[in-house]
Amino acid sequence: MDLWLWRHAEAVDGGDDLARPLTKRGRKQALRMADWLLARLPADCRILVSPAVRTRQTAEALGLPYDICPEIAPAAGVESLLAASAWPSAGGGVLLVGHQPALGQLLAQLLSGEAAAWSLRKGSVCWLQSRQRGGEMQTVLRAVLPVECLD
Repeated sequence: MDLWLWRHAEAVDGGDDLARPLTKRGRKQALRMADWLLARLPADCRILVSPAVRTRQTAEALGLPYDICPEIAPAAGVESLLAASAWPSAGGGVLLVGHQPALGQLLAQLLSGEAAAWSLRKGSVCWLQSRQRGGEMQTVLRAVLPVECLD
């Protein structure tokens, strides 16, 4: 299984948290990362997006259908993200478009086996893959890409 974690791009500050839109810079960030993702996402990839406006606008940069998933809303925890993605047993690929701190905590859990407060920059993507080796499930880190590296 391939799992992509995409933190929403830059959004305006203040106001209703779920209603905050992307800034002009955030829209550009989303488009740049979407180009990179489109070259790598499998055709059958499930795209799950938090109900927040900023995550929906980030995902819309892909131009692909997606599902709004309340289980990955801003207050979601690692267990909710794991359940929504069906990691590691779901076939194909899953892209989660979500928030800190849950995305960073999920990354820490999958790579180190322990809860930790890891942080992903706005607009960044992490690409993970699950595999079986010697009867053991492993997590392989395929890429970590801050959007600034695409400039």
